[in-house]
Amino acid sequence: MVTLRQQKSARLKLQILKAALNLVGKNSFEELYVDAICGQVKVSKVTLFKYFPQKDDILLYYLRVWLLHRAVELSKTEYVGLVGLRFLQEKLCDSFMNHPGVVLGLVSYLTSLKRPPGPVSLKTAERIQLYSVEELENVEIRSLHQLVENFVLEAIFNGEITKRSDTNEIANLFLSVIYGTLVTAHLNQIAPIKIYMKRNLDLVLDGLR
Repeated sequence: MVTLRQQKSARLKLQILKAALNLVGKNSFEELYVDAICGQVKVSKVTLFKYFPQKDDILLYYLRVWLLHRAVELSKTEYVGLVGLRFLQEKLCDSFMNHPGVVLGLVSYLTSLKRPPGPVSLKTAERIQLYSVEELENVEIRSLHQLVENFVLEAIFNGEITKRSDTNEIANLFLSVIYGTLVTAHLNQIAPIKIYMKRNLDLVLDGLR
């Protein structure tokens, strides 16, 4: 059972994330100041750092919430194989267009040599702030790599991918294209991102059929 205290903590944590996204907008995550978040949510720095010891931890929390959204959406669909991969492609592009600074900040953080990304979990109280208990039933949050690898396995089983190769290697190839597309689109100001992403994935798929 979720207590009132846990509900309050969950609401505050999600409010901090929402405030961070609103304040960043389409700007760089590096330009986001903790003071600004505290001012919008009306909490002290001590309280904010209780939930997010480092500002970059907000990026990992954003990713975990993003993955929860995808898990719930996928639980309501029958997307398999390449259709599932296209679904992830679409959602990633939407996120990039809405919050490019956050997405690029996340990629930068995940590839940083400073320290490995710490584990981030979503507590039950946080999940039910976003979805009903019924919607969360049998929902498992998977990493982006796990989602891609699962769709790749289905694509191979369905004959959409015919080239013989290790499933993990193909999943890594797709992830390389996804991350590379986002970074290259930013560096070279390529738009629209959805068409650019689709073209790159199509080129990869052509080599796997």
